[in-house]
Amino acid sequence: MQRALQLAKLGIGKVSPNPMVGAVIVYNDQIIGEGYHQQYGEPHAEVNAVASVKEEDLSKLSSSEMYVTLEPCSHYGKTPPCADLLVKHKFKKVIVCNLDPNPLVAGRGIKKLEYAGIEVKTKFLEDEGFEINKRFFKAMTLQQPYILLKYAQTADGFVARENFDSKWISNQYSRQLVHKMRAEEDAIMVGRNTAFYDNPTLNVRDWAGKNPLRVVIDRHLKLPSSYHLFDQKIPTVVYTLEDKEDIDNVTYVQLKQDTFFEELLHDLFQRKVHSLIIEGGSTTLDQFIAKGLWDEAHVFTSSSQKFKKGIASPTLQHAEKVSQQTIMGDDYSIYYRIKD
Repeated sequence: MQRALQLAKLGIGKVSPNPMVGAVIVYNDQIIGEGYHQQYGEPHAEVNAVASVKEEDLSKLSSSEMYVTLEPCSHYGKTPPCADLLVKHKFKKVIVCNLDPNPLVAGRGIKKLEYAGIEVKTKFLEDEGFEINKRFFKAMTLQQPYILLKYAQTADGFVARENFDSKWISNQYSRQLVHKMRAEEDAIMVGRNTAFYDNPTLNVRDWAGKNPLRVVIDRHLKLPSSYHLFDQKIPTVVYTLEDKEDIDNVTYVQLKQDTFFEELLHDLFQRKVHSLIIEGGSTTLDQFIAKGLWDEAHVFTSSSQKFKKGIASPTLQHAEKVSQQTIMGDDYSIYYRIKD
């Protein structure tokens, strides 16, 4: 199962809104096949694992065990049900890490296997499997994306100067890591002030991978249309209080003031966004923190940069530091929100 979990991680940034899944086939304590879900819309882990088995070993599948990190699907989506494939090859036993919370599966895959006479064991390394697919599990259970806060702060606790200038607090290696994050998540969001003063492109540079969906909060549509966010190069969603028609690759979504953030997150879920990076600014970050609408925070702290005065860094509430490392002088800490 540890190997299956390693394989599952290889799908990060490529399979969403599907979960990351790995599978390993074992015959007489020897691995004879393995695979993982490589790309959204393409074969799942179980299919790739079976396909990797040598032709002369296919007859061994009926005496083999499959270790898979998520309950095999039982419904037709972009691909046929994986549970049917396992039944077809008459696997002796299937060991599952996590049950699938997707209402289209939710135990049906297990029942289909058991009905066919396959022995099924569940909840092996369950916590490790949950960590890998925490985005998928939150989306399926709460109908909201998993939210990652990201910001850089000076050694004396500021995210920008008084004129809103924030370039550059972190070093180039920290910024490269941020682009890796962008390539791995579904969407990235900034507030109106950050968009106005920084005119960001919010794309992936210095790393290989897809661009995330761009999201901006502009309640009264005051951002200039000439800005990078509206260059049509990447799909962009603008959340606003105003009514405005979409323009090509830019979608305008009108929300209510009193339920703004809740509607925003639900709309992103409807767009199959399972993870969202919030890159600022401080007002937007503070609002999400105050409402408890965040799951983890990635904080880069410079050891040398000091502004002495400016816009203060957010204050994380109900936070637990889970990791810390130094990146060429920058402190990089990750926090998880402590759930009630």
